[in-house]
Amino acid sequence: MAEMLYRTALHDALIEEMDRDDKVYLMGGDIGRFGVAYRIPDGLLANYGEMRVVDTPHAEEGIG
Repeated sequence: MAEMLYRTALHDALIEEMDRDDKVYLMGGDIGRFGVAYRIPDGLLANYGEMRVVDTPHAEEGIG
């Protein structure tokens, strides 16, 4: 088995599942237009579009 970074494995798994099933989508803060969380979803917005890669709003009051 090849060695890879954990984030690379997550990124590859997201691509595999999103290619396999068009009902799979990704939602979260800073995953699309406004940046990428740890580069895991890097490129997914460009590949799958805004309907499947959705930036959700932040609720700063809920953090902390």
